[in-house]
Amino acid sequence: MKDLRAQLTDQIKILDSQVEVKQQQLSDLSEFLRRRGDIEAEYARALDKLTERFTHKTKKKEQWGQSVCQVWSVLLTQTRLESREHAALGDTCCNTLTQWLAHNTEDTHRLHKRSKEVGIQMQDELLKVTTELQTALKTYNQYHTDCLIAEGKLKEAERLEERHTGKSAELGPGQSGGQRRSSVKKMERLMEKRHGRVQETQLKCTKARNDYLLNLAAANAAMNKYYLQDVSTLIDCCDLGFHLSMERVIKCYLASRCRIQKTEDAGLKQLEAAVTSLDQSGDRDALLQQHDSAFCLPFRFNYHPHEGDQVCEVSAESQVRYELETRFQQLQSRLAAVTLETEEVSKTLKATLTALLDSMCDSDCNPSPDMSSSQLHEPPGGSTAPKLALAKRRANQQETETYYFTKVKEFLTSSSLTSKLQAKHDLLHDAIQKASHILFIIFPRMQCARSVRVRKSRPVSQFCHTLFTTDILSYIQSSGQQIPVVVESCIRFINLHGDKYHVENVFIVPGSQREVNLIRDAFERGEDPLSDSECDLDSVAGVLKLYFRGLEPPLFPYDSYNQLLECVQIEAVTEKAAQIKAIVSTFPRPLLIVMRYLFAFLNHVSQYSDENMMQPYNLAVCFGPSLLRGLDSDDAVARQPQVNDLVKTMILQHDIIFPGQSELPGPVYEKHMTLEQEYCEPITEEGDGETEHLPSEDEWEAVAMFDYVARSPAELSFKQGELLILHSKASCDWWRGEVGGVKGLIPHKYISPLICETTQSDERAHSQSLRVCPNRMRVNSDSASLPGRQRGSEGSPNRKPPTSPAARHLPIRQMNSVFKELLSRQPPVQSSTLAAASAAAVAAPSSSSSSSSSSVPVAKKGGFGLRGRALFRPSD
Repeated sequence: MKDLRAQLTDQIKILDSQVEVKQQQLSDLSEFLRRRGDIEAEYARALDKLTERFTHKTKKKEQWGQSVCQVWSVLLTQTRLESREHAALGDTCCNTLTQWLAHNTEDTHRLHKRSKEVGIQMQDELLKVTTELQTALKTYNQYHTDCLIAEGKLKEAERLEERHTGKSAELGPGQSGGQRRSSVKKMERLMEKRHGRVQETQLKCTKARNDYLLNLAAANAAMNKYYLQDVSTLIDCCDLGFHLSMERVIKCYLASRCRIQKTEDAGLKQLEAAVTSLDQSGDRDALLQQHDSAFCLPFRFNYHPHEGDQVCEVSAESQVRYELETRFQQLQSRLAAVTLETEEVSKTLKATLTALLDSMCDSDCNPSPDMSSSQLHEPPGGSTAPKLALAKRRANQQETETYYFTKVKEFLTSSSLTSKLQAKHDLLHDAIQKASHILFIIFPRMQCARSVRVRKSRPVSQFCHTLFTTDILSYIQSSGQQIPVVVESCIRFINLHGDKYHVENVFIVPGSQREVNLIRDAFERGEDPLSDSECDLDSVAGVLKLYFRGLEPPLFPYDSYNQLLECVQIEAVTEKAAQIKAIVSTFPRPLLIVMRYLFAFLNHVSQYSDENMMQPYNLAVCFGPSLLRGLDSDDAVARQPQVNDLVKTMILQHDIIFPGQSELPGPVYEKHMTLEQEYCEPITEEGDGETEHLPSEDEWEAVAMFDYVARSPAELSFKQGELLILHSKASCDWWRGEVGGVKGLIPHKYISPLICETTQSDERAHSQSLRVCPNRMRVNSDSASLPGRQRGSEGSPNRKPPTSPAARHLPIRQMNSVFKELLSRQPPVQSSTLAAASAAAVAAPSSSSSSSSSSVPVAKKGGFGLRGRALFRPSD
């Protein structure tokens, strides 16, 4: 009974503690919503201020209707709507929801009080039932005890009766009858009394037992009902409306948050649509239209004659025609070189732009929206390697940006120069053509003295020491050559005959060892074997590597070996280049000049790595062991990766590491090389020397000797045996022409012109036509006939197919066609003059005619964009 009372008391205490927990939860939730409301309201006010601030700024500025302005407008609108929704959520949390929670707290306290009263009443009823059960149990126990006592007394009386009967039998008949009858009656009365007492106590015990059993069943039923039903009912009464109120509050909060989320989703979708519609070209056009007065093309500059001068166009009269034709040829040569250079810069610019945009959109530098916040906010010091990699990529991006803008400047400058040259070219072309149509006079054949320049041998060095396997400083001081002859000649040969460095693996593929030895021995004798000979490009590259490999000491001094390799450990490229520059600047001046020359050349080769497969690292592998060696040869293999990395950095950063010509006067490497003036001498040839003529605008036919696959949109693809049409020379290596009606560039080495036999009379007439004798620099290295190679997917030949002798008379056929066409256009009054001139031409010695026809120059193929050469390139 005591345990039941204690248990019921604990139940009341538990219910009291539960209501305290509920009140605490409601209080905490109310406080949370109130503070959340304050935060939302403050956030909404901040968004309002932000929106108003930038809205005010945008109102002051002109709206150009650009796509970026549209994105900006959508962003401000979405922020304004988000501010309103957050303000509404703050008001709901601070007022509505907190008021609901206060009412819920009051209801919970009141319902618990009433439920507690009901619970106490139910517990009293339960205790009353248990008390009744206890009382019935006591009564049952008391009557059962009395019954047992009465039954005991009855049994004792029965034993007494048995003993009394036995004694009477022993006494026999001698005992008096009266005494026996008195004793029997006494025992009968006792037995009767005892039987009555037993029956009475048994009846009372049965009634008490029945009452106890009934109370027991009632108590058990009451206990079952209380613990299985009443307790749950009491708890439900205590929780009456609590969960519904909480649900209503949270649902209201969720509704507000969902409304904010929907607003944000709608705004973000609009913003995404605006971002998708970003159009750089459209914005550029809109900007130009908005400010047409500032960006519109100004009026053309008009010609203002001086004091009544009536001539308003370029004059090509006889007195200035030679000068104009010479200038026209120079413009053609310069225009072709600049055009090809512009195309190459354009290709590099496009590739650099793609790489730069990829770097800007790199997922490591700009995390994707799907990345979790834990990945975005990693603990400090927990991921050093990714941070270093990110910093390195950022540094590479800045280097790419610098390189991109350098190429942009080069492209703009080169394209502007092309426009100016093209305008002058077209004007001179029209003037010369107009003068040819107006007046065409055949002059008598005259001896034209032509000034040409031929290659003469370099002076043999008086230095008695060997060129290979020597000390380069001693050689430079003794010979007076700032760049050793073998370095300068090999680099010039590779530059002029390397087909714009399109040859694959130029320093990896080994050349002929016999040819390498012959070239080396010629250099040792003081000759320059690369001036006139037809050498293999790989052998020349092998000679260059052999020279630096044999230097003792190497090009980089031994004492700088460890210092330079320590620079490889620096991660930042700019810091690494600065440290290398600080070490290199301590080298002797002659070494710096040679290094600057060599690494500028290697950097030029690496710019065509997409085609020649010679990336800066590959070049470093080829030249690193030759240029940089330590005194201890045991660790050369282990330290080779560091050497390669160092040389690669110096190739890429050569313009930063080595001083410029203003800081260090001396020879510098030029991308477009030619022979030096000091090794060319003028020779005047009297009589019928080599004459070169302006080609006409006729079209020539050619046949493809090999298959060719275009490497850029400006080039044409064709198959072997296909018929091509040539319009004009674009450069030493390229023709302008068409294949199947498509116009573009055609490589010179892949075709063979089809030349018709000209008549002797045409040649004689041509020999007496107007001759042009321009001054040119003649380079004896003819790479068109060199065994240079171009390996790749185009199926390039290893050697240029030999051209027929007729192919060398292509300019004759051109000028003969022009001559006949112009003769047909002469007025009739000049027929007698023309006939006389023709007769004089027939009477001319045949030897002169044959000499003239055989002296037509062969089209020389040199390096790309040779400076100082006035090649004949007909206009487009």
